[in-house]
Amino acid sequence: MWQIIGLIGVFATIITGYTIAGGKFGVILHALGPELIIILGSGIATMLVSNDFSTVTKLLGKFSKLVSGPAWKKTDYVDALCMLFLLARIARQEGNMALEKHIENPESSVVFSRYPRLLKDHHLIVFVSDVFRSITMNFTDPHKVGEMMETEIEKHHAEELRAAKALAAVADALPALGIVAAVLGVIKAMGAISESPEVLGAMIGAALVGTFLGVLLAYGIVGPIAARIKGVIEEEGLMLGMVRQVIIAHLEGLGPQLAVEVGRRSVPTRFQPSFQELDESVSETAKSVRTKEG
Repeated sequence: MWQIIGLIGVFATIITGYTIAGGKFGVILHALGPELIIILGSGIATMLVSNDFSTVTKLLGKFSKLVSGPAWKKTDYVDALCMLFLLARIARQEGNMALEKHIENPESSVVFSRYPRLLKDHHLIVFVSDVFRSITMNFTDPHKVGEMMETEIEKHHAEELRAAKALAAVADALPALGIVAAVLGVIKAMGAISESPEVLGAMIGAALVGTFLGVLLAYGIVGPIAARIKGVIEEEGLMLGMVRQVIIAHLEGLGPQLAVEVGRRSVPTRFQPSFQELDESVSETAKSVRTKEG
């Protein structure tokens, strides 16, 4: 919501200031269509040239995050910590091999199926399953497992950021494309040099609209949108970092409850549960599982 209010504010303040200064909108409105075609059309075309199709389609899917924000909320982080607690407890009490029935088919696992929102995120579940699968194969060195997870997280993060970087590159190009549109307008005006000063003034004013639109779109709209998408992606990536902290703590010999406490510290501050909240959730989860097993 604040993002929409911000975009409206950009236009409102510019229009208000221009009106107070006595500006006329006739020239701008007359030139708006052709200038937008030149600037936005060529901007989108440059994005198609510099990126593969998968990045462009991924960018289209990221626009919803402009308003919705990060996919993970406080309850999701608590659920993820409880899920990791259960997996760590199984490994500690029953041995690493007992994890196989959960990680081979997460959809039918009594652990993963407790958390349907997490289960819908294919990459998160595959990431957790693959790491614990490596542990069942006796790959338990915390440093090497940590490096393996870090490599996977960095790769995924870089792939997710491609869309935001593609949009940011368009924002960087828009002022220059605005100048292109302005130069074309000046060329048009020079071709009509014999016209009256009023006609030439209107043509030059229309040409300058290109520069205005290029700068406005770059720094007032497209650039901030790209920055917002980048910020959301980076915040969502903290979920995998939290998972990494818990698993490393588990491999270093900490008990399941202490391991998830280590992970809790890496949760984004605005979503971070308190020690008491997490302790209560973990205790309730453990009690629920024991009741079902009994």
